[in-house]
Amino acid sequence: MADGDGEYIYDEDSGEWLSPEEAAAKAKGPDVVDAVGNLLADGDAVTLIKDLKVKGAGQTLKRGTLIKSIRLTGDAQEINCKHEGIKGLVLRAEFVKKRG
Repeated sequence: MADGDGEYIYDEDSGEWLSPEEAAAKAKGPDVVDAVGNLLADGDAVTLIKDLKVKGAGQTLKRGTLIKSIRLTGDAQEINCKHEGIKGLVLRAEFVKKRG
């Protein structure tokens, strides 16, 4: 569909025609915010705000632990992380604070 203002994109999920800006925002995924409301992005470094027991790893990550280079998952409350000795670590955004 097109009109004098530009092209529109059909969204099969909602059955609606979206402007390019609306379609790009929807494709980006939900905004992920940390415990204090800072917007998180891929590659950010975060610090834990409380001790967290890691299921299956038999260890506890202590408050203040620095996690470097996070990855967003597409879920508004989960982030993928790497930490030494723990594969596939997923943290809830409510337990981290963005660094810097």
